[in-house]
Amino acid sequence: MEKQSTTLATSNEKIVRKTTKYHPSIWGDYFIHHAISPAPTKVSIRAEELKEQIKNLFRETTDILQIMNFVDAIQLLGLDYHFEKEIDAALNLISKHDAKNYQLYEISLQFRLLRQHGVYVSADVFNKFKDEEGNFTSTLNEDAKGLLSLYNAAYLRIHGEHILDEAILFTKNRLASLSDELKEGPLVTLVSLFLETPICLRNRRLLARKYIPIYQEEERRNDAILEFAKLDFNLLQSFHQEELKKMSIWWNDLGLAKSLNFVRDRLVECYYWILNVYFEPQYSRARLICTRVISFLSLMDDIYDNYSTLQESQLLTEAIQRWEPEAVDGLPEYLKDYYLKLLRTFEELENELESDEKYRISFLRDEIKRLSRSYFLEVEWGVGKYVPTLEEHLSNSLATTGYPTLACASYVGMGPVATKEVFEWLASFPKIVKASAMICRLLDDTSSSRKLEQQRDLAASTVESYTKEFATDEKEAYKNLMEMVEDAWKDHNEECLNPTQIPRVLIERIVNFSRTMEEFYKSVDTYTDAETTMKDNVCMVLVESVPV
Repeated sequence: MEKQSTTLATSNEKIVRKTTKYHPSIWGDYFIHHAISPAPTKVSIRAEELKEQIKNLFRETTDILQIMNFVDAIQLLGLDYHFEKEIDAALNLISKHDAKNYQLYEISLQFRLLRQHGVYVSADVFNKFKDEEGNFTSTLNEDAKGLLSLYNAAYLRIHGEHILDEAILFTKNRLASLSDELKEGPLVTLVSLFLETPICLRNRRLLARKYIPIYQEEERRNDAILEFAKLDFNLLQSFHQEELKKMSIWWNDLGLAKSLNFVRDRLVECYYWILNVYFEPQYSRARLICTRVISFLSLMDDIYDNYSTLQESQLLTEAIQRWEPEAVDGLPEYLKDYYLKLLRTFEELENELESDEKYRISFLRDEIKRLSRSYFLEVEWGVGKYVPTLEEHLSNSLATTGYPTLACASYVGMGPVATKEVFEWLASFPKIVKASAMICRLLDDTSSSRKLEQQRDLAASTVESYTKEFATDEKEAYKNLMEMVEDAWKDHNEECLNPTQIPRVLIERIVNFSRTMEEFYKSVDTYTDAETTMKDNVCMVLVESVPV
């Protein structure tokens, strides 16, 4: 990324822009020309045979621990969308099972499986593993499998569960020291993988791709499940490649990444982002709608952040509030094409909806209007060198993450489950959406590339707001902001446990948006600098098939 100054003559004045020059798309037209082999009929037939075999496993297995391991493997391998009824029935059995004789691995697994599905289990089940002084017993120190199980379970904690806070510290430290002592094998790989990011914070599709070769080495693996995981991953990958080809052609025809040469050209990364929100084939329409919306939001972000002057930002914001083709006349030349194509794309999206779904676009349009107003306020803050308090900052910058807008966009194509009441709930900025935006904002602001951005006249980050308000240094600010991220995850977990009028399938999309931030922004901004782990992850999920 390089900084460059652009001088634009306008009547008698010169506008000097300090912009960051982003690297071009690393994919180009790859997914347009990439040969996609249609799945042979015999592969699809074999996959269906294996699917029936696995359903029989659920029917025939009575051992609760074996059932728990089946469910866990199927979820880690990304196959659970095939077995929703079977898993619900299995979890009903698991929830009723008396676990008093279970050891650490089994109790932690039971706890995690149930909480992942919104079933409350008291954290008191772990008290039996503490000594008289309130510490985890030393007998656990060498139980790597049990420690890893507890570690992953503990991240489903909610506020006030101090035993799970302690469990994370205890298991993390012990697993880190044990990792050098463990013999080569699946357990070593799993410890390394989950110490980097625990299960419940991981993107499902990438996790499935990474877990398949690990599961293959497991002694307790089920060969039918393993074979089905490989075939299903590759069948879905072909399906996703076809979608990405459509989106790549649309993006090229749109032409905005070329005409707005100061923006990040990241169509493939946008699609990958949304693929992590829902990868299942039944959400194809929703995925294609949301990919187009996030692509426009990425361009809008760069217009406000990386190029436009205060006056130009104001003109764009006013035009977006009007939302009519006539408003284009007041815009500078370079923004006219963007504005008209934004309006046209929304018309196209509306045309793709059923007559009783078209109201959804008005909710999404309102979110875009709100987002543009928040972007403009950030521009005002940046130009005026204003550093708001942390609370004032977050009251605006949670919106500029784009996540409230994207949450709305993700529901637009989801079918009957997304009712008008759901969109009204979203518009109220509910707790779980706020938590997701908080994770997005704080991980973005603490990523290393944020420092590069501060060389321009951008609004202060939450780090700067924190250091100024609390008279502390950056290190302390980072530490405390990361604690706020952990609190936001606890909010997530609470909302997933609470009985709600919002179907779980919709809540899961918002959780998946937060998981995406953990992957994209954990240490560096891999969306902006897509030549990093982003490229490797896109390759694993969308380019390289699983060897069968």
